[in-house]
Order: sequence, then structure tokens, then C-alpha cells
Amino acid sequence: MAKRIAVFGEVMMRLQVPGYELLSQASSLNFSFSGTGVNVASALARFGHTGYLVTTLPANAVGDAAAAYLRKLGLSQEFIQRGGNYLGMYFLENGFGARPSRVTYSNRLESSFNTAPGDAYDYDAIAAQSDVVHFCGITLAMNDSVRLHMKSLAKAVKARGGTVVFDCNYRPSLWGPDGYEKAKPHYEDMLGLADIVMMNEKDAMFILGMRTDKENRLDQLRELLPVVAAQYGIQVAAGTHRSVNGDNTHSLLGFIYKKDTFTFSKKLTFSVYDRIGAGDAYTSGIVHGEISGFSPAKTVDFAAAAGMLAHTIVGDTPMSSESEILRAMTEAVGDVER
Repeated sequence: MAKRIAVFGEVMMRLQVPGYELLSQASSLNFSFSGTGVNVASALARFGHTGYLVTTLPANAVGDAAAAYLRKLGLSQEFIQRGGNYLGMYFLENGFGARPSRVTYSNRLESSFNTAPGDAYDYDAIAAQSDVVHFCGITLAMNDSVRLHMKSLAKAVKARGGTVVFDCNYRPSLWGPDGYEKAKPHYEDMLGLADIVMMNEKDAMFILGMRTDKENRLDQLRELLPVVAAQYGIQVAAGTHRSVNGDNTHSLLGFIYKKDTFTFSKKLTFSVYDRIGAGDAYTSGIVHGEISGFSPAKTVDFAAAAGMLAHTIVGDTPMSSESEILRAMTEAVGDVER
């Protein structure tokens, strides 16, 4: 059954250097609009749900262009506010071989989203029209005003019996010096409100300060995640383990922890065309599986396949349909479809 899903987050302009050039080499840039909220909401809209984006866009031509792009992705404009003058931007340089991709943020803290006033959003109205609301740690890192919006909306959703999804998505560059110490109380607040959480053992150790004597990542995961779930009342915890192979392929192992049981996906190995946004594709797969009544095994395999396909598509935003992902779960890479 289709659900109404709201996602709270910033819309950003992605400015991408063509090919594998550096910014210092390029003379042109390709732009599009993205952000975790855009990616998750549009992916779930492709799966047949109603996707709402809760955000603020500038009241100018750049905001108009972003709104038009969001309409093309099938997102509802109902909870999008207009005000201010700026849109956050980031510059993307594609990595190649030993050189990793690089993201450089610009003008983010002054964006319309990050400077939206305290009365910008009607929390109760959004909660009344949403079955599920998604938040992420990238947004949590912005400022106290944004954090207040997040927590107030999450509380309104919980009060109405809705489902809160929180993706830890910690970014060291956004929190600055002593970032883990600054982030911990805010993460604890969001974890206490969340029903579905995207995280792994590194989040438990570094953000929450948990300790383990285990050295293997899977052993750390199996020890720490059940403790986090019990402590914060989390119904579902999910995430991935990624490895970069010597031949420049990536391998992805998905997991889900539900009802005191871990379920792991098949380990997928694939070539990467564009890595940005693949984690959001995985998250959308977990959310879709949970609200659609999939078994844990089907949910985690679906999410892993969604993440894999997102690596093959240019741009941040996942573009695969449910049928394409289901086919990728069962079929090897083949020839041209005719």
C-alpha cells in the first residue's frame, strides 16, 4: 500500500566538473539539484508512494529552477516554503584510480533552508498528512535553529503515531573540531525519537562513545547495534559495509537488525560510475521494504540492489523503479534490453 512520506532536508545545487578534470582545470560546470531529502523522497515516489519535501527555497530564479527540478522528480510542493536569497552549493570533482572524488561546499550556512525562521513550518499539519517522516545527520549538523525544526517535527510525528526515520550520516567536516562531542546529545535526541535508524558500528563507537573489545567489523556490529536499539527503543536498524577493491570495483554488504535478529544481504560487487547519493538509495530501499511489508531478507536485498544500481547512474538522485531493482536482485548483468 502506498504511503505518504515527508522528508525534511536542504536542497542543494550540485556543480559537477565534466569528466575527471579538477576544478582548477575545468572551464565549465554542469548543474543539477540534490540533497539527501531530494534523493530519498524522489526514490520513494518512484516506488509509488507520495513524496513530500519539507524545505525552504530562495525566492528568486534559482529557487524557481530548483522547484521546477523537484516537480520533474514527482515531489509534492505542498510543504516547500519560499524565502531568503541563497541556495547551498557543492562542487563535485570525480575521482579516478587512486584519486578519490572530492566534494567542496559553498554558501551553505547562509542558505534559505538553514536561515528559515522558527515559524517556517507547520509541524502538526505536516505530521497529519504524513505516514513516515525522514531526517538525516547532515541536516542535524547545520545549526541550532535547524535542529529545533527537526526535533519539533519528529515529536509531532510521534504524537500522531507516525514513523520517524533517522539516518545518522555523520560528516566530520560539518561538525568541525570536537565534532563527536558536539554531535552526541543531538544524535541521542533523534535516536530516542526514531523508529527506523540507518547506522553501523562506527556510529555507535564514535558518535555515542560506545566501547568494544572486538576488532572485526561484523563482530563489533553484532555486539553494539542490539545495545543501541534496546537503549533508544529502535524498531529497525540498518546500514552497509563497503569495501573498495584493487580493481576499482566496490563491494557492498547490507544488513538489517529487527526483532533481535540480524539479516544480511548478498555481497554485491560492481563498477562505480557515480557514487554520490548511493547511500540514500539504500535508505529508500529499507524504508520501502519496511512500509510495504517485505520480509527482512527481501528488504535488505532490495536495498542493497537499489544502492548498487544508484552507483551506475549519473547524479545524486536514485532513478531506478521497483521493478528494475527487483530484476537486479535476481538477474545477472545482461545485454541490451529490447
